[in-house]
Amino acid sequence: MLIRDAGPNDLPFLKLIVLEAYNWDGPRFTLDQILADDHARRYLDGFPGPGDLGVIAMDEARPVGAVWGRALPADRAGYGFVAAEIPELTAGVLPDARGRGIATALLDAVIGVARERGLPALSLSVEDGNSARRLYERAGFEVVGRNGGSDTMLLRLS
Repeated sequence: MLIRDAGPNDLPFLKLIVLEAYNWDGPRFTLDQILADDHARRYLDGFPGPGDLGVIAMDEARPVGAVWGRALPADRAGYGFVAAEIPELTAGVLPDARGRGIATALLDAVIGVARERGLPALSLSVEDGNSARRLYERAGFEVVGRNGGSDTMLLRLS
């Protein structure tokens, strides 16, 4: 497995990962619904923009997972928004590639990129019952807020 930086050409794959992230507990949404949703598109439109970062896991020539962060403004905040200078992460691994440590490797890699850039923190949102919470807690993310049935988590880097 190879981990590389995410770029604008990865947008079609990132769309699939947003769909996986939204459907973490089974099929609730279609790709068309995700792409029609203004809130979901915040994680995609214009990526990568200023302050964004991201990594892609490649299994041979095929992308299998991604973690990326968007530095969203307060007036277009995502579900895990903390502050405009703190990128909010989206993460996912394709179902047939799960259970191989890919999510951990991707999260470690994006945290490394954030540290190299001198970012103060990273944030994310995780719904109740999502087993990815354990991954985020192992990486050092802590709950700093609540929105409906989801926790906002923060990893302080400085």
